[in-house]
Amino acid sequence: NRSHTQFVPKDTATANADGQVVFKKSTDLPGGLYVILFPGNSRLIEFVYSGEEKQFSLATDTLDLIHHMKISGSKENQLFYEYQQELRKLEKQLAAQKQANSTDTKATALQEQYLSYRKKFFLDNKSTFTAKLLKMVSDPEIPAPPKDSKDSLWSYHYYKAHYWDAFDFADPRILKTPFFDKKVEQYFTTVVQQVPDSLIKEADFVIKKSAANPDAKSAVVYQIANLYENPKIVGAESVWVHIAEKYYLSGEMGIADESKARVGAKVNTLKKLLVGKVMPALPLSDPTGKNFSVNAIPADYTVLFFYSPTCGHCKEAAPQLKEFYEKHKTERIKVIAVATERNVEEWKKFISSQHLEAIMHGSDATNTIDFNRGFDVVSTPMIYILDKNKKIIARKMPVNQLDDFLNFYKKRLQAQK
Repeated sequence: NRSHTQFVPKDTATANADGQVVFKKSTDLPGGLYVILFPGNSRLIEFVYSGEEKQFSLATDTLDLIHHMKISGSKENQLFYEYQQELRKLEKQLAAQKQANSTDTKATALQEQYLSYRKKFFLDNKSTFTAKLLKMVSDPEIPAPPKDSKDSLWSYHYYKAHYWDAFDFADPRILKTPFFDKKVEQYFTTVVQQVPDSLIKEADFVIKKSAANPDAKSAVVYQIANLYENPKIVGAESVWVHIAEKYYLSGEMGIADESKARVGAKVNTLKKLLVGKVMPALPLSDPTGKNFSVNAIPADYTVLFFYSPTCGHCKEAAPQLKEFYEKHKTERIKVIAVATERNVEEWKKFISSQHLEAIMHGSDATNTIDFNRGFDVVSTPMIYILDKNKKIIARKMPVNQLDDFLNFYKKRLQAQK
């Protein structure tokens, strides 16, 4: 069977001289959506297994697997392929109309014809697993907004409110389909507002909906945690921290002791480094041996560039950091390059070879800072951006996005005034 990103093999077989392949097992398979994968992994046949139709056959022609599909002994798959064939038929008609430059009226009529077919299909076959699957993967139909509505986002709010209507978390068969993970991922990446507070609220909402099925709940919790452990959205690490604390560290979800210890250690590190938190004290020494504290440096914005002098990626990023500094050196933006390795010779060599003498530099001369646990510097380069109060406003920001982010942030502050 399959998820939306990978196949999980359950059985193998070899075709006979007539092209026939037989799969037979003494133990039952869990219900779900399965595939027969051809040699070379280039083509496949999908089939529905509800858990009830124990013996059935599929026959087709490799010239067009869907069009020529013939089913015996399985109403579920008969419906599955009839639906696909009807959808294909409509797509071909729409393409032909487009090529012939037909009117929008004809295209609308075809779309209404399909919607009518779809509605009847789901109504007539509502007791089948196939109808449940196909309805589950479909987006909710959005009606026209009420005439007296003043909500410009009415359609979006309706879509979001009805996104999960046809999704039965309690049915264990949905975990054996490519639709489960994809539906969850789509909700969090394209439907929910991409701000941490909204993401956290919706995470709890979806997890609660999945609670009727422990395996589904476990899969949802894992997927959301995976999405936000290393997020692309500024500040979304707080979603991972929330999931880790509420569901894993609390004991609500089962987790191995070793993994729990790892999660706990990371939560302890991240909680003080989330967007909105004041940057922890960072005492450093410059190349002359003079001590200074990052939190005491006056600036409207502070860019902390954590790097290793021997790191290849850091050397690639250095010219971009220099360019950013040169562009903003007359502004109240302070750039501080923080070396995470204690080799003074390599440190000074990096500064000189990368022509970064004008930038403020610091290192841990006392060899007491754990940059990994203390500042989540797992890999380098690593960037933090702080506001005038030394609150973190961004972290893990690529050097080439510094300008765009600060411009966006300043405009947002201005709009809030």
